[in-house]
Amino acid sequence: MIETVWPYAAVLLLAAGLFPSLEKRYGWRVFSVLPPIVLTYLLVTAMAVGGLWKASPEIATAQRSLTSQLLPALLFLLMVGCDLRAILKLGPRMLGVFACAMASILVAIWLTYLLFRHALPLEGWKMLAALSATWTGGSANLVAVKQSIGLPDNLLPSVLLADALCYSVWVVVLFSANRFAPAFDRWTRADTRPPLPELEPRVVGQAGSGSVLLWLGIALAVGNASSWAAALLPVSGFLTTTAWTVLIATVAGLVLARTALAHSPVPAPLASALLACLVAVLASQSNFEGLSTAPLFVAAGFSVLLLHIGLLLLAAKLFRFDMYLCGISSLAQIGGVATAPVLAATYSCALVPAAVLLATLGLVLGTGVGLSMAGLLSSLAPVGP
Repeated sequence: MIETVWPYAAVLLLAAGLFPSLEKRYGWRVFSVLPPIVLTYLLVTAMAVGGLWKASPEIATAQRSLTSQLLPALLFLLMVGCDLRAILKLGPRMLGVFACAMASILVAIWLTYLLFRHALPLEGWKMLAALSATWTGGSANLVAVKQSIGLPDNLLPSVLLADALCYSVWVVVLFSANRFAPAFDRWTRADTRPPLPELEPRVVGQAGSGSVLLWLGIALAVGNASSWAAALLPVSGFLTTTAWTVLIATVAGLVLARTALAHSPVPAPLASALLACLVAVLASQSNFEGLSTAPLFVAAGFSVLLLHIGLLLLAAKLFRFDMYLCGISSLAQIGGVATAPVLAATYSCALVPAAVLLATLGLVLGTGVGLSMAGLLSSLAPVGP
C-alpha cells in the first residue's frame, strides 16, 4: 500500500497518460463512447477503492495542494487559445443558434431538477450544476464548478457516467441525421447559407522543452496570483474564494490571448496534460458510495437531453434555423471541441471553422454558466430533514 507522495504521484501520472496515449496510438472505437478523461477517472477511482494507496496526512495534503494549484493554471492555459475576435466574426445568425442551444440546455436542466429534486440526493442540485458546466463548456469547466460549489467526490462518478452515456447517444443521433436535413430545413423554412469565418493560424512553431517549462511556470504563477487576489475579494453565495480564483485565472488567460504569446504551440497540449492530471487527483479521493445514485442521475441526464432537443426544435421552427447549425451548436457544447468539428465535416467542410469557434466559446462561458445554475438550483432545493 502506498503511503507517501512520490509513489502516489507516479501512479497518477501513469494513469493520466495511459488512455490519451492509447487513443492517439490506436484510435479504438471505445474512445468514441467513453472519452479518455472518463476512463482515467474510472481507473484511478478503482485503484483508490482497491486500496492501492492510503489516505495518509502526507497524501491528503498533496491532493489539496495539487487541486488548488492545477485548477487555475489549467483554466488560464485553456483561455490563452481562445480567439474572441474570430468568434464575433461568426455573425448574429450563428451566435443566435448557439445562444438558443445553450438556453435550451439550461432550461432543460432547470425543468429536470424540478422533476427529480425529491428523488435525487440533497446535493443533487450540485450534480446538475456540474452537468450544466460540462454541457455548455467542457470537462475543465465541470472540475472548476465542482471545486467552487463543493460537489462531494462520491457524487462525481454519477455525473461523469451520465455525461458520457447521454453524449454518446446524442453523437450517434446527430451523425445519423444527415439525410433528414432537407426535410428539416423545409419544415423550419431555414436560411441555409453557411457561415464562412476565416481563421488565422493561431499556432506557430514547435514546442520545445524550454518553452514547456516556461509556460508551466507562467501558468502556476498566474494560478498563485489569482489565489492571492481572490483572498482579497468579498465572499458571498457561490462567489467563494475558489470561484474568484478560477474566474480571475480565466480572465487572465483571455487577456493574454490577445497578445503574440497566444500563437505558442505549448498551451493547448499542456492544458490537456494538466486536465488529465487534475482528474486523476480528484478520482484518487473518491469511492463508489455515490454510484448508488447513478441510475437515477443517468435518467435525469436523458431527461435533460430530450428536453433540450424539444426546446431546440421549437427555437429552430420559430427562428428558421437549419439542422446543420442546430446540430453543430448543440454538440459544440455537449461534446466540445473534440467532436463538433468532426460532425461539421460530415455536414459541410465550410462549417468546420464555425464548430471550432463555437466549442471555444462554450469553454469560455462554461464555468460562469455552471456557477449561475448552481445559484438558481440551490434556491429550489428541498429542505433536508
